[in-house]
Amino acid sequence: MLLSELLKAIEPIEVIGPTDIEVNGIHFDSRKAGRGDMFVAQVGTAVDGHTFIDGCVEKGASAIVLSKREYMADVQRDHVQCTKGGTTFILVENTDKALGLLADKWFGEPSKQLTLVGVTGTNGKTTIATLLYKLVRALGHKAGLLSTVVNYIEDEAVPATHTTPDAIELNGLLRKMVDAGCEYAFMEVSSHAIAQERIAGLDFDGALFTNLTRDHIDYHKTFDNYRDTKKRLFDGLKKSAFAVTNKDDKNGLVMTQNCRATVHTYSTRSLADYKAQILEEGFEGMMLNINGKEVFVPLVGRFNVSNLLCIYGTALCLGFDELDVLRVLSTLKPVNGRFETIRSPKGWTAIVDYAHTPDAVDNVIQTIREIIDSRKPKVESQKPKVESQKPRLITVIGCGGNRDKGKRPMMAQIAKKGSEQLILTSDNPRDEEPAAILNDMKAGLTEEELRSTLVIEDRATAIQTACTLAQAGDVILVAGKGHEDYQIIKGVKHHFDDHEEVRKYANHS
Repeated sequence: MLLSELLKAIEPIEVIGPTDIEVNGIHFDSRKAGRGDMFVAQVGTAVDGHTFIDGCVEKGASAIVLSKREYMADVQRDHVQCTKGGTTFILVENTDKALGLLADKWFGEPSKQLTLVGVTGTNGKTTIATLLYKLVRALGHKAGLLSTVVNYIEDEAVPATHTTPDAIELNGLLRKMVDAGCEYAFMEVSSHAIAQERIAGLDFDGALFTNLTRDHIDYHKTFDNYRDTKKRLFDGLKKSAFAVTNKDDKNGLVMTQNCRATVHTYSTRSLADYKAQILEEGFEGMMLNINGKEVFVPLVGRFNVSNLLCIYGTALCLGFDELDVLRVLSTLKPVNGRFETIRSPKGWTAIVDYAHTPDAVDNVIQTIREIIDSRKPKVESQKPKVESQKPRLITVIGCGGNRDKGKRPMMAQIAKKGSEQLILTSDNPRDEEPAAILNDMKAGLTEEELRSTLVIEDRATAIQTACTLAQAGDVILVAGKGHEDYQIIKGVKHHFDDHEEVRKYANHS
């Protein structure tokens, strides 16, 4: 593509060099940039791409996009564009945003050829995006998915490395969706992706808000920054788009304050466009009343009622028939690692869930407690009930390393309050010492609570212990990793799957 054509996507502050030259590819990784390519120098959190400009010029890059004026001054002084093979230098205000706009242009503006819906919030993004993708396909339409667990181009699975991919990968995937005949695309939009302008240039037809609780404070520094970053997705919507927001969350209406799109609300507690209530609930699913119509869904928990309302409302905004939507909702299964149930022949049940924030842990524990309590006999026997007969919740939980330390004691406290037995263990320690993370979690417990809490650093041993302790009727919650099939210890990635560990002991405990 001609550089002059690419530059139509951005507003350069200054250009030094010819623009009637061919660009072979766009890269932000200097190791991938070769002869004839464009290199976009991003100012990263760990590495500044501007330091690799000279190397890219020496390799024959046709264009360099940069944001630091001092580098541009060097170009002007040394006339690099003449002496080093005709490289053109483009100064922009923000190279992160420029990369998104350039990638969109490079791949032929694929988001404009799709009905693109973004999902943001702390919890529920994966469930909502994935089930919308499945619902639309079940209704006979081709669709794509961009999620934390896996990306899909129609029925072709593409491994996911981030909740929201980088701008080049993202637009490349959207291009493949268009080429595969997809009409719809559903994507999780993380706060990191918004802050880093990975979604710059995308044409969203709809945006969905789930909820907002403490997360990623290590990156955003304050909760207000985190909230305001999420809000930018809605601020940027076009007038013809729609927004679906959670009225039960105090930030739900904040998200849509400056939104030009048509706003729709959902709630389980107050007046809203889309409402629902639980009629019956068990580990197999729930009987719901959604906007006056009863439907059984094979998902569990009040948090999933909100997720399903968001899905239901979005489907109606997309123009699908209400009865068709409810019919498909009744067939949708839980997403991998989201309140997944594993039954043991011994009579106990294990729940594997991705809950890794205080609010998510609280939600999943409350759901389990409500189901356990609903199964207790309404009339107690005259004889004293022995302890082993009472259904117990055994929770296995850890916290990730190199992430927000402030939530660690909070998560331990919530887990302890809702469980008969708590086992603290490792999650993904990454570069931190597992013992240090566990000490942060233990700080949320009293001395008395610590005496009845097991601390087992090795996650496999912790899960084995929970399975060994479990008796008929008990529930084991293994929280934090969900769909992840790895564990990062001292920076090294090892295979580890909570599902595999639970099943290993389910038949032999």
